[in-house]
Amino acid sequence: IQAIQPRMAARSNSTLPAGFGRGALGFTSDGLVSVRDAGKLELKDRVAMNAAVADDNRDRKAVYREVAVANGHPEWESQIRDVFAKQWVASARSGWWYQSGGSWKQK
Repeated sequence: IQAIQPRMAARSNSTLPAGFGRGALGFTSDGLVSVRDAGKLELKDRVAMNAAVADDNRDRKAVYREVAVANGHPEWESQIRDVFAKQWVASARSGWWYQSGGSWKQK
């Protein structure tokens, strides 16, 4: 997890906030990030944003898996995702999007 945190922090401080701020990205109910409206991104930025989202989701999945394994219960991964998903939404800025009950909502 220690190797993953700096990568996630770098994306959280550079690429991803612009996507969230434009309404292009949102937090999914399973603790991941999704491109919810690519039309909110300039065409020249879409490839980089898609790559950043894919990289971030790969790291998020690894963190959830590692937390479950570290607690001696790999079967808890889905519950851990739920806890993290709620924290991501709670810490999201006003105007950012998230999934709730299968639909997108704006904070």
